[in-house]
Amino acid sequence: MELRTVGTGTEDIAPFSAYLAAERRLSQTTVATYTSETRAFLSFLQREGKSASAAGADDVSAWLVSRQVQNIDARTLAKAASAIRAFFRFLVLEGRMDSNPARLVDAPRMAMRIPRYLAAEEIDALLDACDAAQPLGIRDRALFELIYSCGLRVTEAVRLTVDRVSLEESVVRVLGKGSRERLVPLGERAKRELRRYLAEARPAAAGRKPVSVLFLGRGGRMLSRKTVWKIFKRLAQHAGLEGKVHSLRHSFATHLLQGGADLRSVQELLGHADIGTTQIYTHVSQEILKRTHEEFHPRGGSDRGERD
Repeated sequence: MELRTVGTGTEDIAPFSAYLAAERRLSQTTVATYTSETRAFLSFLQREGKSASAAGADDVSAWLVSRQVQNIDARTLAKAASAIRAFFRFLVLEGRMDSNPARLVDAPRMAMRIPRYLAAEEIDALLDACDAAQPLGIRDRALFELIYSCGLRVTEAVRLTVDRVSLEESVVRVLGKGSRERLVPLGERAKRELRRYLAEARPAAAGRKPVSVLFLGRGGRMLSRKTVWKIFKRLAQHAGLEGKVHSLRHSFATHLLQGGADLRSVQELLGHADIGTTQIYTHVSQEILKRTHEEFHPRGGSDRGERD
């Protein structure tokens, strides 16, 4: 049975999107990306005079090549390949196809990018740049301390509600990607900053209306990710640092591994569904060890210690 909507794929895109959200439990951003790429693929097939159910591995490869010549980066191309594999998997599950032709197509290889992380003293400098004499400074200090101490994504931090933070039990219940919940321990410094924020800054921001979100902006509204990015950029410039908000999450993972934590525990704390995503931080630790060896060992440098 062939796909009914060869053109825009409207009748198939909607249930595919629902499948990604409900059964695959992918994030809204990923669902939107997969849906967009699938629409583009269906349009490509229409121009070729084919339906999705008649497509083969060669058609998937040809489409990926057409995307590649648009000068998109390897990461975007990999997402496009993943989207089409998911779409054909959906058609197989629906009984519309016997097999998934996209599974035979290799995803483009991506160059490994070592995450930028901050040293402990750099994070202290960032937090010290917050004006702790002002309510907003108290909030910012608590926000960035929590992101670093618990390894939160920015989205997870801004959506965190008061009831998900237990100062008594020293734990945060984080709602991550795909609505997956994880428990992350809350350290003493983070608890201290949160207590001060809850006592001295948040009540005035919330006013008399009941607000569940933990970190509030002006008028008692939830902070946006863009606002958090801007605040971090300003504080980083003041502290003379380079990096992004996500560098705090990278620092969390890197510092755990440096301290001797096992990779599986770091995966759980970060909320990674695949341990392969977490493994990038082992390369960070290896780079640190390499630089330490080169700097301090008498045979570490290229010419150091050589004798004629």
